[in-house]
Amino acid sequence: MNIIGNILWIVFGGWLTALIWCFFGALACLSIVGLPWGRACFVMAGFAFLPFGYESVSREVLYGKKDIGTGVPGTIGNVIWFVFAGLWIALGHIGTAVAQALTIIGIPFAWQNIKMAELALFPIGKTVVPCEIAAEARHRWAAQKYDRMQSRA
Repeated sequence: MNIIGNILWIVFGGWLTALIWCFFGALACLSIVGLPWGRACFVMAGFAFLPFGYESVSREVLYGKKDIGTGVPGTIGNVIWFVFAGLWIALGHIGTAVAQALTIIGIPFAWQNIKMAELALFPIGKTVVPCEIAAEARHRWAAQKYDRMQSRA
């Protein structure tokens, strides 16, 4: 199903969405200050090109440790992103999802736009991985948190 979904996604405009993300990623990378947002745009471009079977996950959850994007600098970058771009991009993805969900056949595509809207809100510190890897990383993260809670009690 994921292969068919991705093929249909690409044919019906996913390639254009990915191209737009790449364009804005390249623009952001023109200055050193914009590099974190450029990297986030390229992550979004990959997700926008092949969204079926993939989801976003925090790099901290995936790798089990913080990095610059998952710490305080990443939070500041995400707040700046949210104000100037994230909210508006997410609203665009949600609007597209609503239009797609009006038809039965468009519901799977609407769900992919909802996933992209979620990532578009706060993309710094996140990466896109296959759904199975994201689920396993979240499970491992929850088990570690539970173990820490138990050791405090």
